[in-house]
Amino acid sequence: MKYLFFAFVCCCNFAHAQSYKKVHRKAIMADSHNDLLTASIEKNVLIDQDLKGKTHSDLNRFKEAGVDVQLFSVWCDGNKIQPYAWANREIDTLYAVAKRNPQKIEIVPSYDALKRAVRKNKLAAMFGVEGGHMIEDDINKIDSLYNRGVRYMTLTWNNSTSWASSAMDESKLKNDPSAKLGLNDFGKQVVNRMNQLGMMVDLSHVGEKTFWDAIQTTTKPVLVSHSNAYTLCPVFRNLKDDQIDAVGKNGGVIQLNFYSAFIDSSFKNREKVFLENKQPEIKQLVANGMQKEYAQAMVVEKYKEESLAIQPPMSMLLDHLDYIVKRIGVDHVGMGSDFDGISASPRELTDVTTYPLITKALLEKGYSKKDVTKIMGGNLLRVMKAQQSQ
Repeated sequence: MKYLFFAFVCCCNFAHAQSYKKVHRKAIMADSHNDLLTASIEKNVLIDQDLKGKTHSDLNRFKEAGVDVQLFSVWCDGNKIQPYAWANREIDTLYAVAKRNPQKIEIVPSYDALKRAVRKNKLAAMFGVEGGHMIEDDINKIDSLYNRGVRYMTLTWNNSTSWASSAMDESKLKNDPSAKLGLNDFGKQVVNRMNQLGMMVDLSHVGEKTFWDAIQTTTKPVLVSHSNAYTLCPVFRNLKDDQIDAVGKNGGVIQLNFYSAFIDSSFKNREKVFLENKQPEIKQLVANGMQKEYAQAMVVEKYKEESLAIQPPMSMLLDHLDYIVKRIGVDHVGMGSDFDGISASPRELTDVTTYPLITKALLEKGYSKKDVTKIMGGNLLRVMKAQQSQ
């Protein structure tokens, strides 16, 4: 009898495994933020090669993960000379990959083209510029980037521009009455031009004043491409409750960031000790020309077991999802991993191929198949489609 019971349990477990995998495959999985383009340049690798152990992502692993739509981040820090040229270099990188792999990936210009590419079993790719400094205060460069496939722009990165203040800077200047915070007239023109083009206005990284100015200016649903809930993890990069509520009222979507320090407020102290012990190696990589964020990521990858030991569990990421859903509903949350732009993710989410574990966990938490389909990509696609309306 015990053997029959064992067989029954095994069959149930197999059916459950098949069930969540089927739900994951059926959903259009869309990630709003992946930094593989920057990582490929910093680490001098080709993203259509096997990069296991070197990056979180590569072209074949997107397929293995069930990722159907990827918005690739175009990023450089605020100190980069000629950031617009750097942006185009990163865009060129993906165009070269698409040209070499026409059966696997297609850079798509519209929502309809995206759906066609997915039906052909290709990775539908678009770009998101992470930081308004990359337009170099020239509004015409927004049009140029749009024509190359950029479908969102983060108004600021950690550095402010001349026309928008960042969350990092606002957190430092909030008690300075002389500080010029928020969007100025040119910044509002930027938002208006993005609305006209159909480019999503991304409010990750922006300061609170910039956030509210943008919400009041935009005529389209906004994107928050990679941010979490401030109440659960009070860091400057996460959204406070009134901001979460405003995104819901606007019809936008908040895409969850997998960076451990934006999930678990106690992680930063553990990471600080880890990185201090690795400073000589990090400084050497920076001296050799690598941007600091990627030097840290390289060290994390080298000392993987030590790094995993300090990372939070995936359940803490899903706490942020539950929190947002309870405030504004399941139609306004999705996934913006920040893979290949972060040095530490939740313990179980080691690379893009672990994405099905999120689908499994959501189903186990009681989310319906319909809700999971929305979270894993449907909500982002809705906001993308809304940009095309007049």
